[in-house]
Amino acid sequence: MRNADSLGPSAQLELASALQATWWREFGDEQLDRLIEEALRSNPSLKIVQARLQRAQAGVDATAGADLPQLNFGFDAMRQKFNSTGLYPPPLAGNIYQTGTAQFSGSWELDFFGKNSAALAAALGTARAVQADADAARTLLASNVARSYFQLLRLNEQIGIARRLLAQREQSLKLVHERFQAGLDTRLELRQSEGSLPEARQQIEALQEQMNLTEHAISALLGQPGQALALALPAQAKVRRAVLATSLPADLLGRRADITAARWRVEAATQDVSYARSLFYPNINLVAFAGLSSIGLQRLIDSGSEQWGVGPALRLPLFDGGRLRANLRGRSADLDAAVESYNAAVIDAVREVADQLASAQSIARQQVEQGLAQAAAENAYSIALQRYEAGLVNFLAVLNAETAVLSQRRLGVDLAARALDTQVALMRALGGGYQSDLPAALAQK
Repeated sequence: MRNADSLGPSAQLELASALQATWWREFGDEQLDRLIEEALRSNPSLKIVQARLQRAQAGVDATAGADLPQLNFGFDAMRQKFNSTGLYPPPLAGNIYQTGTAQFSGSWELDFFGKNSAALAAALGTARAVQADADAARTLLASNVARSYFQLLRLNEQIGIARRLLAQREQSLKLVHERFQAGLDTRLELRQSEGSLPEARQQIEALQEQMNLTEHAISALLGQPGQALALALPAQAKVRRAVLATSLPADLLGRRADITAARWRVEAATQDVSYARSLFYPNINLVAFAGLSSIGLQRLIDSGSEQWGVGPALRLPLFDGGRLRANLRGRSADLDAAVESYNAAVIDAVREVADQLASAQSIARQQVEQGLAQAAAENAYSIALQRYEAGLVNFLAVLNAETAVLSQRRLGVDLAARALDTQVALMRALGGGYQSDLPAALAQK
């Protein structure tokens, strides 16, 4: 199994700040908090994982019972003809009598070779892995809701910019038409301006489609498909940026639920191998019974109908055609697969965190450059407007300058959305504030 030392020096950096289980509150958006909390209550996929956890816990209880004494009670009543050529002497032979048996029987398997304890440890490992899976599903669900919500904010702002662009092109078409009427522009410029309007309307429609699909996705995550979302979407700038680490944590392996689940599966597979080995050893039981048995139900409770017995029972496999060895090889192969699955999960986790850190740092640098470009575009627009007011240029120059401003604003919205999306992805990659919190029923075993 891979550890932090085997992942290279980049994995040895320290985490600047620990995440909380309710990491989405770092964004300071109450509407987002409400959506995620509703999804965690109502999402069907999460309930399926929780049902799997309950099933695994029941399996632990069932396995634990195998190590305890077993007691049963049975009652049989039968009308039987006893054969005359067998073991039964007269007057039983050849006649019909009623028989009855009422007795307690018990057994206790003595776990000298650790078979039951290995089976219990394997069941516990599986249950703990399912618990970690449930926590991983919770983190994934919360991150999907957050990412969809921020995508909705991006599309809403892009629609506002697209509508302003459409209004600008309508103004430009009006000016070009006036210039065409005055003989200052040709039909070419007029047709070019007319063609820009359908393109702008198509962009608005495409953005609206994406917004509808995103709303549908959020509704499905909330477990309420088909219901309209009454959301008051804030501006991206009002969403508080979460304070995150700028390096890869050394304790990443303990901060992700999927890594924990993979580790517990290795533990369960290890115990399965121990269980398979224990099957080569004798199985020793203490067996006892006590009760009543009689021919003739009216005599069942007579003192002479008492019977009891107690003694050990031993079973030792001598020749099974290689079944036990094949079973051991299969369990060992399962252990190898579990170890490699754990290693793959660790490597993927390191890569995911490194990718998100690299993206977050790159986006921050891109936002600086985009901010400078937008400031220059807005300054050029301001100069063009002043020149127009002074009568030095026509209004088309102002509209062209505004086009550059709108283009930069659109890029700024996309970068801001990517920054939020990367923050959510990084929070998920860092484990989403996961803490290994086992249910009391599992923690006590």
